[in-house]
Amino acid sequence: MDSYLKELQGKTSHDPYFNHHNKMIMNKCVFVNGPVIVGAGPSGLAAAACLTSKGVQSLVLERSNCIASLWQLKTYDRLSLHLPKQFCELPLMPFPHDFPTYPTKQQFIKYLESYAITFNIRPLFNQTVVSACYDRNLGLWRIRTDTTTSSTEFVTRWLIVATGENAEAVVPDIEGMEEFDGSIMHTSLYKSGEIFKRKKVLVVGCGNSGMEVCLDLCNHHATPSLVVRDTVHVLPREMLGKSTFGLSMWLLKWLPMRLVDRFLLITSRLLLGDTSRLGLDRPEIGPLELKNLSGKTPVLDVGTLAKIKSGDIKVCPGIKRLLKHHTVEFVNGQTEEYDAIILATGYKSNVPSWLKEKEMFSEKDGLPKRPFPNGWKGECGLYAVGFTKRGLLGASIDAKKIAEHIHQYFQ
Repeated sequence: MDSYLKELQGKTSHDPYFNHHNKMIMNKCVFVNGPVIVGAGPSGLAAAACLTSKGVQSLVLERSNCIASLWQLKTYDRLSLHLPKQFCELPLMPFPHDFPTYPTKQQFIKYLESYAITFNIRPLFNQTVVSACYDRNLGLWRIRTDTTTSSTEFVTRWLIVATGENAEAVVPDIEGMEEFDGSIMHTSLYKSGEIFKRKKVLVVGCGNSGMEVCLDLCNHHATPSLVVRDTVHVLPREMLGKSTFGLSMWLLKWLPMRLVDRFLLITSRLLLGDTSRLGLDRPEIGPLELKNLSGKTPVLDVGTLAKIKSGDIKVCPGIKRLLKHHTVEFVNGQTEEYDAIILATGYKSNVPSWLKEKEMFSEKDGLPKRPFPNGWKGECGLYAVGFTKRGLLGASIDAKKIAEHIHQYFQ
């Protein structure tokens, strides 16, 4: 280990990251005799737990001050898991029996905190990874983190990227945003519709978050409108007394995907009616095939559709531009005034901003180039967990594979 650090010390003395012209001073270099996991969300916790179960200790780096920061700090109060708990549990530890089928945000956070305690996962918090590169001379990964006052370089043989698909909020550049006098916020800042009581609110984005925020606004006596620019599959959360997701997974064991999609669409039509009459046109391909091809998740209705049918939620076309005061102009030429705009425009990966590697991850979207189930492993000890576009279930599958692979080096 000492020889590694001596060579690194010589290298970094001439490294532009650490020279005297840089305001940040590198305080220390730490050799980690195990994998370094970047990100303490559910995916990072799952990877750490699977490694621990095999006797492999890891180090988890987290930019925030808590585990699962997206869930704890950037989600709305009424959020619950959209899928039944058996499809969302992390490896090696089921949800408590007394939890409901769809655990609340608070219950899920409690589960994750218990999970971290059970597997003795103790992340280093407030550690923002600003760069990670593979040193081919040493055969090791060099991971640099910054805090407000110092910088540390962690050196390891294995790097597990667990920052996930939802690391950064996507904020669209809408013409006239600086002219609009009302408030504009991303759903990462939205907690409850209480502050919008008796106000007109325009929600941009018709995914699960946008739909649920609209419902929450209705429940707090606001008047929401929903911008729907693209086609969308809306399915009931449950069919025939079963969760739609669970029923789909069961049917896929026996039937081809297109037949299952046809069943889902026919049943949805019977239960929900023709959504195109509400301004919610369906894509040409089925919900499961679309998810498989593009990662786009169907909306599981939790009551929003009824509010659209009753007129409590108005469906609008895309926004052309924002005008002075509180006016929004839509692509059909109509204008309307709103007190606030909420952007339910999703999140994206931030991996290209810090990982200095171009083989495994796409620079365009920050996701592994190889699709599931082959995107978990790269070259030179690089791994990815939580990028499958298959939620917590996909993350659990990858976490187990990663732990199995790394464990081989410790035998």
